[in-house]
Amino acid sequence: MNLDNYKLLGRSGLRVSPISLGTMTFGADWGWGADSGEARRIFDLYVDRGGNFIDTSVNYTNGAAERFLGEFLGDKRERLVLATKFTMSRDPGNPNAGGNHRLNMVRSVEQSLRQLGTDRIDLFYLHAWDMTTRPDEVMRALDDLVRSGKILYPGICNTSAWRVAEMQTLADLRGWSPFVALQIEYSLVERTVEHELMPMAAALGLGVLPWSPLGGGVLTGKYSRTDVQDSREAAVSSSRKGVIASSGHLTERSIEIAHEVRAVAEEVGSTPSRIALAWTLTNPAVVSPVMGARTLAQAEDNLGALDVVLSPDQLDRLNRISDPDPIFPARFIDRPLVQQLIFGGASVARRT
Repeated sequence: MNLDNYKLLGRSGLRVSPISLGTMTFGADWGWGADSGEARRIFDLYVDRGGNFIDTSVNYTNGAAERFLGEFLGDKRERLVLATKFTMSRDPGNPNAGGNHRLNMVRSVEQSLRQLGTDRIDLFYLHAWDMTTRPDEVMRALDDLVRSGKILYPGICNTSAWRVAEMQTLADLRGWSPFVALQIEYSLVERTVEHELMPMAAALGLGVLPWSPLGGGVLTGKYSRTDVQDSREAAVSSSRKGVIASSGHLTERSIEIAHEVRAVAEEVGSTPSRIALAWTLTNPAVVSPVMGARTLAQAEDNLGALDVVLSPDQLDRLNRISDPDPIFPARFIDRPLVQQLIFGGASVARRT
């Protein structure tokens, strides 16, 4: 597989690369990102290899990520699918500077257009559900932006499956623009999204784009058991390790999974980063994991995931060690007694 082996994004006809370039690491404003020169080298590497799917947000590194991209795009703009996001506050103390309501949505679009130096946003994500705005306000406002030509496709991130399904159904019933993409955390250390979010996405026509496919760096093997920290005790930190600790991924279980990833990498003559990324691509719901890199070397390594072929045995080992615990109602329905009651012992083909 190569970056120019494009995939369709959800129910749309949009063609995107099988790995997208994440830019949360573009800019040093948050204490650990790439400066403009290194970010440019990462961008050029990705685009020169045939990559066409760029992911950013209005607030990444306080706007630096979008401003960098605005400088980098140049005559490449029409070759690229540009995705950005809104929701997160950019003005502390101003209650309307964040959230999913129409005011913040429109202001965010205008700010992103200025920072990116472009006349449209190809894919515009709601970044996280704000627990306050009505779904009809969100979907109508997104549809108005599509009709204005300022955005072309809506997407959504970090929202419960039932809420996304409600909003998607609302859009379909009222003839508004539907979501075509779902960006969620997904990796060997975060598989709980397989319970509800990924089946929902497959059923309703949303292409899945995993963020943090390397588990915040845990799956690269850079951490050991001495780094394990209770996320409830992790202080707010500007360090990358501090952020990962507070996310809850520096656990004994995650380190155990990372050891298995390294073992598989040694068997196939690859690197843990490539194995972890390649694993996400084996899920048929996944369209394009979001690759984040702070250095050119990291970007080179990550792109090598497209060359990795995992054997059935290796996939089984990775799946078994990272398998999430079942939840209700599947935990109940999958029991032999309940299956007997539902099907009466008959063999019935299942929809996948």
